[in-house]
Amino acid sequence: MVSCSGKKQEATTSNEEEVKVKVNTTIAQLRPVDELSTYTANVQAEVINHITPLMPGRIEKIYVNIGDRVGKGQLLVQMESTNLQLQTTQLANLERDYARYSELLKVGGIAQQTVDQVKTQIDVLKTNMKNVQDNTQLRSPISGVVTARNYDDGNVFAQMPILTVQQLNPLKAVINVSESNFTRVKVGMPVSLKLDVYGDEEFTGRVRLIYPTIDAATHTFGVEVAINNQSNRVRPGMYARVTLKFGVNNRVVIPDTAVQKQTGSNDRYVFAIENGVAKYQKVELGQRLGDHYEIISGVAPGQEVVTAGHTRLIEGTLVEIINN
Repeated sequence: MVSCSGKKQEATTSNEEEVKVKVNTTIAQLRPVDELSTYTANVQAEVINHITPLMPGRIEKIYVNIGDRVGKGQLLVQMESTNLQLQTTQLANLERDYARYSELLKVGGIAQQTVDQVKTQIDVLKTNMKNVQDNTQLRSPISGVVTARNYDDGNVFAQMPILTVQQLNPLKAVINVSESNFTRVKVGMPVSLKLDVYGDEEFTGRVRLIYPTIDAATHTFGVEVAINNQSNRVRPGMYARVTLKFGVNNRVVIPDTAVQKQTGSNDRYVFAIENGVAKYQKVELGQRLGDHYEIISGVAPGQEVVTAGHTRLIEGTLVEIINN
C-alpha cells in the first residue's frame, strides 16, 4: 500500500509540472516620454489671389500658364484696351486745352474759372484712367505660382477668375485641438509634420495663430500652423499629420512583443505574472516608441509581463519563467 501511494504522489507531481507553460518575461519600467498629440489637416496656401477685372470684357492676351512662377507686379493678362485708348486721347486733348488756356489767362484772355474747370476734368479723367488701366492690365499682387487658368486668348471674361495665383512659402495648416489643451498651446510653439507623400520624413513649422473661441459642438479650437517651404517640396492640398509636443512625462513602457491583440476586436492586452500564474490585463496604448509601447493604463510600474510564450496562456495558467 505504501508503494502504491508513493507512485500516485509522484504521478500527481509530474502532471503539475507538465501543465506549466514556459514563458519569457520582462519588468515594466517607468521612462520619460514626450507628451505628443497628433492631428490631421490639409496643407493650404498662405495667400490665394483670383485674377479678375471689375467688368466683363474680351481678353486680348494671357501671358502665363498653369505652373508658371510669377513675381509681384508682373503683368499677367491684357484685356481689350479700346476704352483706355479713347480716354488716353481725351486726356491728351484736355492737357492741350489746359496749356492753351493757361497762356490766355496770363494775358487776361480767359477767366480763371474756365482754367480751373479744365484742370478738374483732367484730374477726374486721370483717376478714371488709373482704374481702367488696372482692369485692362491685370498684374499679380503677390509672388507665387499660377494654379488655375480658365480662359484662352480672345475669350470674353464672365464670372470665373481668369487666373489663380497662390503663394507657396510659407504654407499653412489649420488643426482642431481639444479644449483641454487650450492653455497649453502657445504662439511660436515648434511643430513637426509628416506628409503622406514623403512617408516618415519630418518637416517643421510653428504655431502662428490660436483661434480665440471654442467650438461648442466639437469642444475644439482652431490652431493655424505656418510651414516653412523654402525647399518648395510641399504643395497645397497635401495630407499632413501635425504633431504638437506638450512636454515630457514618466510613463510605463513595455516591449511591443508583450502586447497582444484580442481576436475580433481592437482591444489590446498583456499577461502579467503574479505568484507563478498568468493574469490577463487589458491595456490602453499610447505612442509606439521604436520596439516598445507607452502604456496609458493597464500595467503598473514593476509588474512582470510575458514577452514570449503567449500562445498557450489563459487566465490562471501556471507558468515557468525561462528568461535567457
